[in-house]
Amino acid sequence: MPMEIERKFLLVGDGWKAGVVETRRLRDGLLARFGEGKVRVRHGGDRAWITVKGPRDGISRAEFEYEIPLTEADEIFALCDMPHVEKVRHIVPYGGLTWAIDIHQGALSGIEFAEVELEHPDQPIPMPPWAGEEVTHDLRYRKATLLEHNAALLRTKS
Repeated sequence: MPMEIERKFLLVGDGWKAGVVETRRLRDGLLARFGEGKVRVRHGGDRAWITVKGPRDGISRAEFEYEIPLTEADEIFALCDMPHVEKVRHIVPYGGLTWAIDIHQGALSGIEFAEVELEHPDQPIPMPPWAGEEVTHDLRYRKATLLEHNAALLRTKS
């Protein structure tokens, strides 16, 4: 079974910028939630995917990802209820690992994370100086929580 093994950290400063080797714009839409899992559509550049993520087991979860035609992705985005997540992802190699620095825009503007995918849950991580507090298990930093909080703030302002 394909697995995602990932840890997430808040950013400290912008020292990561010097190591960027790739940058891409991504847009995610939440298509469905089931139990502790979800189905997401993602558009990035000239490619799009449907991703099914299972419930978390520590820092691991089943993840199935399938490339789909861009035209179908655009139609699927119209089916998503919550606001789309827009972000710029910067790829930064550090200590033999590939880090993804996500700078959110749109509904989550101002939210920034550093994420690293691992081969196994106990894999040691050489910590870059720009990776701050770990928020992997902090429910406040899950995208659904952030989107719900942002929607609540917008409702109180109107």
